[in-house]
Amino acid sequence: MKSESRLLIGAMVMLGFAASALVVIPYVQVANVAPTSGMKPYTSTELRGREQYISNGCLYCHSQQPRAASLAPDAKRGWGRASVAGDYAFDTPHLLGTMRTGPDLLNIGARQPSVQWHLGHLYQPRAYVPGSIMPSYPYLFVIKAQAEPGDVVVHLPEGNAPAGKVVVATPEAQELVSYLLSLDRTHTVREQES
Repeated sequence: MKSESRLLIGAMVMLGFAASALVVIPYVQVANVAPTSGMKPYTSTELRGREQYISNGCLYCHSQQPRAASLAPDAKRGWGRASVAGDYAFDTPHLLGTMRTGPDLLNIGARQPSVQWHLGHLYQPRAYVPGSIMPSYPYLFVIKAQAEPGDVVVHLPEGNAPAGKVVVATPEAQELVSYLLSLDRTHTVREQES
């Protein structure tokens, strides 16, 4: 009975130590990280777009964490500098991602600042990136015979628009693009932030 008690106490001490090392200490280290200089909180439109990003499963194929040059060629790919904790100060939950079926998107707002490019890419990815395996999102658009006042018409490359029709972005598509354009972490990181 005495050895069973020691075993149980030893197991609880080890569990407490492991929890401290893997959960508590990292939480304390990043709990009050200030936003990287130059960052602003998301607008309400960008937050709704972030919800679209999550609900459409973009995070399953795209990461939002460019790695350091010693770990991956992300900077050579044009994905930007390595991310730091302050880059995610306004992100709850964090959308770091675990897969890279598609490119990293943390700096997509700087790499592709065109609203029309993003809208067209969501409607028909292969019209913009030949050989892309990204699915299209036609339910984020409406096909109309004629655009109405206030409609955001998507200008697609030749041969990709429905004949005699116009493609109009829904508010959800516009919000998603607004979020994607907000992903711009190209500002310089001070030494103490990295």
